[in-house]
Amino acid sequence: MELLKEVLKEIKPSEKEEKDVNSRIKIFLDRVNSGLKGAEAVLGGSGAKGTWLSRAHDADIFVQFNYNKFNDKSEKLSEILESHLKKKFPKIKRLHGSRDYFQVKEKDFTFEIVPILKISKAEDAMNITDVSMLHAQWVKKHSRFTDEIRLTKQFCKANHVYGAESYINGFSGYICEILTIYYGSFINLVKAAAKWKDRMYIDIEKYYKNNNDIIFNLNKSKLISPLVIIDPVQKDRNAAAALSREKFDSFIQSCKSFLKKPSKDFFKIKKIDIEYLKKKAGKDSLVLIKAKPTSGKEDVVGCRLLKAFKFLEKEILEKDFKIIDKGWEWDKKGEALLWFIIKNEKLGKEIIAYGPPIKMKKFVLDFKKKYKKTFVEKGKIAAKVKREFTDVCSLLNKSIKDEYIKDKVKDIKIC
Repeated sequence: MELLKEVLKEIKPSEKEEKDVNSRIKIFLDRVNSGLKGAEAVLGGSGAKGTWLSRAHDADIFVQFNYNKFNDKSEKLSEILESHLKKKFPKIKRLHGSRDYFQVKEKDFTFEIVPILKISKAEDAMNITDVSMLHAQWVKKHSRFTDEIRLTKQFCKANHVYGAESYINGFSGYICEILTIYYGSFINLVKAAAKWKDRMYIDIEKYYKNNNDIIFNLNKSKLISPLVIIDPVQKDRNAAAALSREKFDSFIQSCKSFLKKPSKDFFKIKKIDIEYLKKKAGKDSLVLIKAKPTSGKEDVVGCRLLKAFKFLEKEILEKDFKIIDKGWEWDKKGEALLWFIIKNEKLGKEIIAYGPPIKMKKFVLDFKKKYKKTFVEKGKIAAKVKREFTDVCSLLNKSIKDEYIKDKVKDIKIC
């Protein structure tokens, strides 16, 4: 498809960009490795796999500690590495993870440095991060698919389904790589995904006989996600365990839309355009909310924003307003933008409040004391009461002052 060739030209790093980035990474690796004992810093992630996208400004560095010397010191690797790094990078930042890791910013480039044990098989891992380089090695064995993987990653990013962070629950880079390799190309993946059903099972290394064998052997907690991908290097792990139903369905819909009318727009990462949202809302009501996030680790801050968004969504629905469309965006730096498009319809001034079933006489009497005029409906005592909110902005002005919201954001306001 000619369109995909054009997209690839835009997202694939040029020879010059690749040379410049690799040079920068080599200099950094040399600095880390200088004086490092019993370990070696190597490039990991999409950089090692050759699947990174143009204009990338970060790199994952894994410091591999000798397994025989350090396997009994797994819990101390972060401290050992921190002591070494602080001598070279005074402004280093320590971040919390399954095993704490570090971040170094040099101008417009960010290096994340992760301490791991050097292992040759997943069973030897003392921490989930120890398996990371095995992932890279597996993907590199399928290097003929690197450009196809780039298309998949860009497609997922542009359609807001990319990212394994807990506040996104989307398709990780590793999932994109496995899926593309499994189906043989980006377009084959899209065609297949457009036909995906309620739950999909993918076992690229054929560790199990069939889907039932997977279900029988894997822990139930690992089978909750709508897409189950057996990790090619770790047969007891579902690589897509964090994927949400929302992102799964959204990906399927994006694939269907792309096949129906292919366009480069499906690969363009667009920020939320307020004018576009206004046009989309038309005669319906558009509510824009700006939230100033709390300080802290990105994943934690993102989860707080997501919880604030879900809380407001629940408030809106519980008060009988109909949400036509919704969403939120955060660039991980400034304010987050939350938005809802609410159906423009008048809500009645009264609602029916239902009490207990009429056979529960004591509670029915209590209900009657509270409400003067009552009647029986659907086997329950009921009464008509004044609706608290007839417009959504009044509701949200109250909701954003709730203690739950105050705990999740520094500041929040309706635009």
